[in-house]
Amino acid sequence: MKNSNSLWQIAIQKFKQSKTGMFSFWFIILCGFTAVFCYVLAPDNSNSANQMHLEIHSKPPGFSVQMLSIPSEKENSQSWFSIFMNGKQNSNTEVPIKSYSVQNNLLEVVKYSDNLTKTYPLSLFNNTPEEYIEQKTFWFGTDKYGRALLSRLLIGARISFFIGFIAVFISLLIGIPIGAIAGYFGGKIDDFIMWVINITWSIPTLLLVIAITLALGKGFWQVFIAVGLTMWVEVARVVRGQVITTKQQQYVEAAKALGFSDFRIIFKHILPNILAPIIVISAANFAAAILIESGLSFLGIGAQPPTPSWGAMIKNHYNYIILGKPFLAIIPGLAIMSLVMAFMLIGNTLRDALDVKS
Repeated sequence: MKNSNSLWQIAIQKFKQSKTGMFSFWFIILCGFTAVFCYVLAPDNSNSANQMHLEIHSKPPGFSVQMLSIPSEKENSQSWFSIFMNGKQNSNTEVPIKSYSVQNNLLEVVKYSDNLTKTYPLSLFNNTPEEYIEQKTFWFGTDKYGRALLSRLLIGARISFFIGFIAVFISLLIGIPIGAIAGYFGGKIDDFIMWVINITWSIPTLLLVIAITLALGKGFWQVFIAVGLTMWVEVARVVRGQVITTKQQQYVEAAKALGFSDFRIIFKHILPNILAPIIVISAANFAAAILIESGLSFLGIGAQPPTPSWGAMIKNHYNYIILGKPFLAIIPGLAIMSLVMAFMLIGNTLRDALDVKS
């Protein structure tokens, strides 16, 4: 056990010595923190950051405008947990304005869209209209519906990040037992499992995900499950190969001689010793899951509107690249690229750190 612990400690030390690995690790931690607390961090914390202002659509990064919030008679009571998970159900109406003035118990505002003047009674704002007017800055600009691109990007991180966790979890839950059984028992069991694996492997991943998604229906969780059900094959193949090699070791033969059950030998003795390649392939699958979800959202069968998704944001704005506003598609594209690259780099670093030969 001491030797095992020391090997893991050596691997951790080797990982810490890699600048790219540590940078990728902390970047992933930052993305995970953003995904969990997205509604706390987002300037627009409404549900799915779906506050539309068509008057200020497709504005460049750094655009600033005065925003009048017209209160609604309907009051929404929400728990803090509901706001944390799903955002605030904002019933107020926001109107971009150029200027305002108070005259004769009336609030006069010049609308941003058509420069027309509109009046509201001061009683609607409890005689303190200044509290309902604020200067809003859209740091990443606005999309074609006038929604804050930064807020949509932050909330979209929750989908892209969590789909990796859930897809990898499902792939490990299915792939590890199947691969371990095939590699340990061999014979006809191995032949049958490899036949199933080869058939699944021969189907294009995106096509298989589309078929599963259409069978389960469009939606948030359906995509998570569909991606996970297509990624277990790689895990099963890696685990099978490792088990075939490891079951020849002396400690496995000793466990058999002591009369331990096959289940105990597989899950107590073999699997703990082949965790290194499983961890590495999990990092690669995490990146692949993000790309697959982005592709599905781009095709329109991923997370459905108004739920923000990086792939859907590119789909909605890719034609703006040739219309002089490429940032609308480039910003979410850079977000996908940076997160996928971080997982690929951390996978490479883990591979080197966990390589006992080095």
